[in-house]
Amino acid sequence: MLNAFLYIKDTPNKGRGIFTNKKIEADTVIEISPVIVMSKADREHLDKTLLHDYIFEWGDLKDRCCLALGLVSIYNHSYQSNCEYFMDFSKDVIAIKTVRNVKKGEELTINYNGDWDEPAKLWFEASN
Repeated sequence: MLNAFLYIKDTPNKGRGIFTNKKIEADTVIEISPVIVMSKADREHLDKTLLHDYIFEWGDLKDRCCLALGLVSIYNHSYQSNCEYFMDFSKDVIAIKTVRNVKKGEELTINYNGDWDEPAKLWFEASN
């Protein structure tokens, strides 16, 4: 499920991002995306490529990884994100849901840490 009101737009300093062309209420599921699940060995190879920045840890033990289809891999990170994501390991999908009201034209963001309000530094900031 992918809503027609979502669109991709270039953002300053982040590349592409996901935006909305309408107001969205809090607690609205805006996307449910299938994923391609890969093994730990695949992850070791992917970590050496640009795809490292677009894959998610997968499984209860986080011993696999996945690439989300749809728009999921294009949502930018924010520590004060307006969306969060949920992984359904039994259905091999990731859902994106708003955590607050979102204004028309606003960029939709997720916290790459998994929890929408988790402040831990990320891999691309750890060396800064």
